[in-house]
Amino acid sequence: MSSFVSVTRDNSVAVVTIDNPPVNALSFHVRQPLFEALAALRDDASVTAIVLACAGRTFVAGADITEFGKPVQQPELRAIVALLETIAKPTVAAIHGTALGGGLELALGCHFRVADQAARLGLPEVKLGLLPGGGGTVRLPRLVGAAKALGMIVSGTPISADEAKAAGLVDAVFEEELLS
Repeated sequence: MSSFVSVTRDNSVAVVTIDNPPVNALSFHVRQPLFEALAALRDDASVTAIVLACAGRTFVAGADITEFGKPVQQPELRAIVALLETIAKPTVAAIHGTALGGGLELALGCHFRVADQAARLGLPEVKLGLLPGGGGTVRLPRLVGAAKALGMIVSGTPISADEAKAAGLVDAVFEEELLS
């Protein structure tokens, strides 16, 4: 695969791990092998489910800001999220630390989301004068309703895992050590 994205197997469950310290930013050198891994797993009949996880102290905490203002290299985040949505087998985002901006949008593309109790989830781009660009403004309201989504999008303030669970954004919250 690559040094930034790896795939391991636990029987028929594939675990795709992003490892791009310090915050697992969605740089091109992460997006390309991530897209390739997901496409290969989608087509692998021996895989019955896919877990998307991250190494280090956090889930994906957004885009690579060094790429802002430069031509977009394919695949862009929207293509990866669209691919996740079309995979017929279950996909699960295992969230720890923060899932912010593009990280939350990536998780929104999965069929299910689980988070550790200390996780924070949000779309903080508005605080930089940007709108979420990976489809979060469409997918978030589908899960949490229009009013909750609007509040999250316009404030940019992340919410706790417990609040995300209560709103329907995550399916389960676990003690931190269970996801370590």
